[in-house]
Amino acid sequence: MDREGLRQWWPPSRWMTLRWVGIRRVIQVLAFVGFLMLFIWSRRGGWPASLVNAPMRLDPLAMLAHLLASRTFLASSALALSVVLLTLVAGRVWCGWLCPLGTLLDWIPLRNWRRHQVQVPDGLRGVKYGLLLTILVAAIFTNLTLLVLDPLTILFRTLSTAVWPAVDQLVTAAETALYNIPLLQPAVAAFDARVRPVALPIEPVFYRYTLLYAGFFVAVVATNLLASRFWCRYLCPLGALLGLISKIGLVRRQVTHRCTECGACESVCPTGAIQRERSFTSDPGECTMCMACSAACPAEAIKFPAGAPAPRWRAYDPDRRHLLTALGASIAGVGLFGSNLLAARDHSRLIRPPGARENDLLNKCIRCGECNRACPTSAIQPAVSEAGLEGVWTPVLVPRAGYCDYSCNACGQVCPVQAIPPLSLEDKRRRVIGKAYIDENRCIAWADNEDCIVCEEMCPVPDKAIVLDETAVLDAEGSRVMVQRPTVIRERCIGCGICEYKCPVNGEAAIRVYVPPEECGDLSF
Repeated sequence: MDREGLRQWWPPSRWMTLRWVGIRRVIQVLAFVGFLMLFIWSRRGGWPASLVNAPMRLDPLAMLAHLLASRTFLASSALALSVVLLTLVAGRVWCGWLCPLGTLLDWIPLRNWRRHQVQVPDGLRGVKYGLLLTILVAAIFTNLTLLVLDPLTILFRTLSTAVWPAVDQLVTAAETALYNIPLLQPAVAAFDARVRPVALPIEPVFYRYTLLYAGFFVAVVATNLLASRFWCRYLCPLGALLGLISKIGLVRRQVTHRCTECGACESVCPTGAIQRERSFTSDPGECTMCMACSAACPAEAIKFPAGAPAPRWRAYDPDRRHLLTALGASIAGVGLFGSNLLAARDHSRLIRPPGARENDLLNKCIRCGECNRACPTSAIQPAVSEAGLEGVWTPVLVPRAGYCDYSCNACGQVCPVQAIPPLSLEDKRRRVIGKAYIDENRCIAWADNEDCIVCEEMCPVPDKAIVLDETAVLDAEGSRVMVQRPTVIRERCIGCGICEYKCPVNGEAAIRVYVPPEECGDLSF
């Protein structure tokens, strides 16, 4: 075949289309790997906090909701405007090229698991617009609970609380097995020194309800059984926001007169945005600019020009009914959350990170899980029941799982919206987050009359918040012995929880940290 014949059989425009499809796949891989690397190196001692929390600051939905709820504009949040600008120019490119959750859904299509194609009504696309409006209206009423549905927070939270702890357990088991081989000991030790504590923790980390966090993510992926990218089509509130912006985007998909209506484009569209009954045109609010349709079109009838005709408003697009429903749902939700008992009196174990309690955490926290990941001891965990529904998956300290490291202020530095304030280390050390109380019925020294000074030894504050009082007691044989019993000096305790974490009593610790009195906030030694 000569060159002219080759050009007719495989024209240059098709090469260009395939090149763009290939470029998109490369960008998807690079963006996902970049997100993963930022996650891995987001622990204390890793990359700078302003870098590792950049993906969250790129999220227009999270930043807009935070702005509405906190009434505070952070200069760092302006990074999200770059995604808005990109969408205005090139359409919903974020969803099709850059979103890490969308990329995972592309890579796990579950096509072979579908026994038959489920016909999901197109009107269901309106659900994501309803969720978007509900999130924004609720944010006006200072409620950010539904940001648990933001795709970036879903993925980061899942990695932090479920995937990475499991990876740590597997790596630890492999290291233990390989270290038993003398020849491999130097290599195993060198590898361990490189990954701990920057990527993996020195000590194993444990999170509560890991199956809940993993199950939530699995449920999102499992929706692909119903349709490819089901989450992006029908449920994603960030996709809804970018979809609305895409409707006025500069570059849009266009079908030319060369279309033979073969349906090839419709069959490959991952979001089902192409509609046969509308001459195979698509809604730019649903199109993720993946260009799969252009690559599949045998007639080269699909173009992506600038300034294509304005799209029609679809039945599932937001209207007055959506707005009224969102307004009603938001008002009802805020009212119900406000009537919860925890709204009137804190749960006794609702211990917040340093400075967060007095910083209106609920009005600012976007539930991203950055603080969970940054905490070197896994003390910060997502709240499940302690803060009620309004505070679900906001950060709470669980001292039995880990303690607030006296030498660490990473949580405040990495928080992308300053829900945990970026305190200096000195200021952080002065913030009271709780008060320790000794259960004398469980304490070894008090209940069993045996020496145990672990809590006193571990206390990191100057002058010690736990002191030992030597007391004469009778032992089991009736002899008089001296026992050192711990006592908490309330005005010195900052509630770091290391005493509770290190307490050797099995099960519930004999010394526990509880929510401080309202007046606690700053302590001067």
